[in-house]
Amino acid sequence: MQVSVETTSGLERQMTVTVPAARIDQDVDKLVAQQARTRRLDGFRPGKVPPKVIKRMFGSAIRQDVLGQVVQESFYTAVEQEKLQPAGGPSIEFKNDKEGEDLQYVATFEVYPEIELKDLSGVELEKQTAEITDADMDQMIDTLRKQQANWVEVDRAAAEGDQVKIDFEGFIDGEAFEGGKAEGHSLVLGSGSMIPGFEAGLEGKKAGEEFDLEITFPEDYHAENLKGKAAVFKTKVQSVSEQELPELNEEFFSRFGIEEKELDGFKAEVRKNMERELKHALKMKLKDQVFTELLKANEIEVPAALIDSEIDNLRRQAIQQFGGPDANIDPNMLPKEMFEAQAQRRVSVGLLVQEVVKANDMKADEQRVRETVEEMAETYQEPQQVIDWYYSNDQILNQIKSLVLEDQVVDHLLASATVTEKAVAYEEAIKPAQQQAEETEA
Repeated sequence: MQVSVETTSGLERQMTVTVPAARIDQDVDKLVAQQARTRRLDGFRPGKVPPKVIKRMFGSAIRQDVLGQVVQESFYTAVEQEKLQPAGGPSIEFKNDKEGEDLQYVATFEVYPEIELKDLSGVELEKQTAEITDADMDQMIDTLRKQQANWVEVDRAAAEGDQVKIDFEGFIDGEAFEGGKAEGHSLVLGSGSMIPGFEAGLEGKKAGEEFDLEITFPEDYHAENLKGKAAVFKTKVQSVSEQELPELNEEFFSRFGIEEKELDGFKAEVRKNMERELKHALKMKLKDQVFTELLKANEIEVPAALIDSEIDNLRRQAIQQFGGPDANIDPNMLPKEMFEAQAQRRVSVGLLVQEVVKANDMKADEQRVRETVEEMAETYQEPQQVIDWYYSNDQILNQIKSLVLEDQVVDHLLASATVTEKAVAYEEAIKPAQQQAEETEA
């Protein structure tokens, strides 16, 4: 077998492979002989079909099967011989596949980048810390009560926090526009779910009132035909309702799967959940910083095949998240551009993390794996059953090991950076890094 490799651009390689005709003929003869023993044909006893009959009737199809198998086997033999690391499958173009002649094909594929890894020496990172105060606890319990609240109609003017049921229709220059009409629409004032000025215009209104709301659409509104346009919404309030918060009793506690009869016990469980959420949020924000700086220190070219594969993963995740597991939606309907930047970052980080693991011969610490599994199991009523389930399922356990190994990589990189701590409030600490950055820019 002859092999030659050419670098076409960046990470792309073109590999020309030539396989002797004798190898193809030999494999074809083997498959013909095999089918002569197993194929049933009218007029012949089982196992007694002459090979020349098989070759005459099915020779073309058999040869195509052999060519496919030979290409697959010879490709992987060739990349091993040339010490190449393909990223994604190859595109195969036959240059010669005539019977009786040497097989020649060109495989085009990308390879993984060669990385000269740099650590985070000289990089300054900020590690947030936070404590859960009694005020944070009270606010969380108030939030939980609001989540379980009932809406009760009241005979008064609407105020922020109330729910109003309204009919409305929007007009621009006296003409109704598409999507600007609704009947019996429920809206919580202050939720920010409508365009600026709409909810504020409903405050002070009572059930039965009819009026016009003069609103201007924002310049960055998603509908091109409405951007910056002045509109009049003819509006009628059907009803005004206020929240009726549930009592803090055993029945309320049970709604959250907490088997407590007293408020102190419920608060203790809520605090445990808040501490778990806080710990995870702070860890993820620090990890995000570490990976951002790792990417800055190591600019690498990323195989397009890996990015495309990750985009497909993100598309499927988006459909499952918003449409549920049974959603009948083609993932390819979601624009590639929606996920490109995220996919590029994920793949780049993944390659660099693998390089850190390889360079330092790292393996998942079994004790940390155990602690992680136990921490996950704490949220269930029968923790030991959950632990046993994780350890009886190699595929799931390997996912945990990958997460732990990633944490170990973060610890390793932090050791080379300068880390300062900054105390922040609980509410700020649990905000995702991206949201916090957007608020800072605003």
